[in-house]
Amino acid sequence: MLAQIQRTLSRQSAASQREQDGTSIAQNTVVGAPESHIPLSNKEKGEPSEHERDPEETSQKQNPFDNVPDGGLVAWLQVSGSFFMYFNSWGLTNSFGAFENFYTVNGLSHRTASDIAWIGSFQAFLLVLIGVVTGPVFDRGYSRTLVVVGTLMVVFGLMMTSLCTEYWQVMLSQAVICGLGEGCLFIPGIAIIPQYFSRKRAFATGVAAAGSSAGGIIYPIVFHKLEPRLGFSWATRIIAFMVLGTQAYGLAVMRIRSVPKFKRSLYDPTAIGDFKFMVFTIVVFFAFAGAYVPFYYIQSFAMARSIFDQYTAFYMLSILNAASVFGRILPNFLADKIGPINVMFPFTIFTMIMAFVWAAINNAGGCIAFAILYGFFSGAFVSLPPPVLTTLCPDLRMIGTRMGMSFAISGLGLLIGTPIAGALLQTSAQYTATASFCGGCVAVASVLIVIVRVAKSGGRIVIKV
Repeated sequence: MLAQIQRTLSRQSAASQREQDGTSIAQNTVVGAPESHIPLSNKEKGEPSEHERDPEETSQKQNPFDNVPDGGLVAWLQVSGSFFMYFNSWGLTNSFGAFENFYTVNGLSHRTASDIAWIGSFQAFLLVLIGVVTGPVFDRGYSRTLVVVGTLMVVFGLMMTSLCTEYWQVMLSQAVICGLGEGCLFIPGIAIIPQYFSRKRAFATGVAAAGSSAGGIIYPIVFHKLEPRLGFSWATRIIAFMVLGTQAYGLAVMRIRSVPKFKRSLYDPTAIGDFKFMVFTIVVFFAFAGAYVPFYYIQSFAMARSIFDQYTAFYMLSILNAASVFGRILPNFLADKIGPINVMFPFTIFTMIMAFVWAAINNAGGCIAFAILYGFFSGAFVSLPPPVLTTLCPDLRMIGTRMGMSFAISGLGLLIGTPIAGALLQTSAQYTATASFCGGCVAVASVLIVIVRVAKSGGRIVIKV
């Protein structure tokens, strides 16, 4: 009892001294209040101090964005695992040009180019849309579950595609099932890197995103080489087995560092009033609407203009994706040095120029040069939006929510862009109209990204943003 009275008097004396110094009394400390209303220290409560707590308990409460290793074997293993998440999500989406050409000539030749394009565009749309749901699932520690479910869905979707004979069947299996499965793979691939990288985050993201280009190179070649020999069904099944094997490696090496104490919501109401965030979302919408058009139609373009025969024209897609590998790594390396917005703007401008040049190409040299340059400059549209959104987010705890919201809206560009381009092929202008649509969309994106930069930098020219 005497000890209790001494503690009370000590607190009263300390409170009086703070009043004399002009310092306000803590809200929870009331002079003369009963001891049960006075907060006790951890030691008085019988709890361990911060230094005495279990290290595992403390690590679970850490923010995964704090004290990141920013390198090391484990961190780069995550990048390699993320590489295959991109390889089997965006990589398969970038490969649809090979399927588009096959469906146009063989399997679905009775459908228009626009109808067939809806398969690939809906697949890509679901890939980004499902992130609104899979993001919070990842934040709750279910990364491995997402990878397993996504892998099984993609493999199952491809297996079912190998059996399809009707348009609606292909739409259900290749667009819906594969698209949803790829979305489950994409979020763990993109969300795990910020847990291991800070200063090198954009570069690590670019290396991982190169997996989408690698998939866009390898899968079309596999399909092109095997389809004449084994038929469409077995060529597609072999691609499914490749997905299963490469995903096994990603599942083996990827580990989240910790589960955030802050649970992510599906919607951030403050994002709607964030001018920079909303304008950049529109930037990505127009970039997605236009930038993927050549990935779908460069093969048919080369054949329609009599530049290459059917077998040689196929390699234009692989060249486009091969150049895109460097277009994902180099811009992200520069982004860590001078800022992602500063890098994305010039790459958007050059992509726009190449899109308008596309319509004037009539020879083999020009077609190959276009595939290389366009693939390189357009690669930034996949690898740079996540780092840009990170710089625009006022609270990194909400970055997952904002990325999900941004991609859900901008993903509509993926949904409608290539079908519109396919419909323009039915007009008298044909590929001139398609190329103009591609360039026009990217032109709008280039204007809007200037607005984002001015809003972010306050009008200053030499600044890292």
